[in-house]
Amino acid sequence: MFVAHQQGKRFHVFADETRPLLQGARLTAWELHQAGIDVTLICDSMAAQVMKEGKIQLVIVGADRSRPTATWRTRSHLFRRRAGEGARIPFYVAAPSSTFDLSLTSGDGIPNRAAPSRGEVTHGLGRQTAPEGVKVYNPAFDVTPAHLIAGIVTEGGVVRPASEETIRAALFC
Repeated sequence: MFVAHQQGKRFHVFADETRPLLQGARLTAWELHQAGIDVTLICDSMAAQVMKEGKIQLVIVGADRSRPTATWRTRSHLFRRRAGEGARIPFYVAAPSSTFDLSLTSGDGIPNRAAPSRGEVTHGLGRQTAPEGVKVYNPAFDVTPAHLIAGIVTEGGVVRPASEETIRAALFC
């Protein structure tokens, strides 16, 4: 996005707020705004509605850990759900080559932080926001199957399709 903006391309970004740590608001929206990119912050729960309204033509999500054959650990469930409902919105994963773990044989091998500390969820912005003693379950990531991914954006360019062959070729060229 930053390169496209520097090249004078005009676009609008809907930055998705990610709970419980608000990375979309505290980091993504801030960086885009600082760069002069037209950005609107939305809550996670609004992603499907914004897509339904036709305001999104392309989705890019980040990945923290990837395997070359089928899955990427992302926070993408809301975007995937809407794209899967017929919205036909291209779904891309931004994944630097350092996120690929060639030793993994399946997406099940991608570790997921089982749950953040209770306080991350029950005490938003330093204030108690949930009842005392309520149970908390908030896996840090979900796993996206490769067949739902239009391409993978790496520092070397866009890899298409998201397959073991194309990814290994891109990583070892």
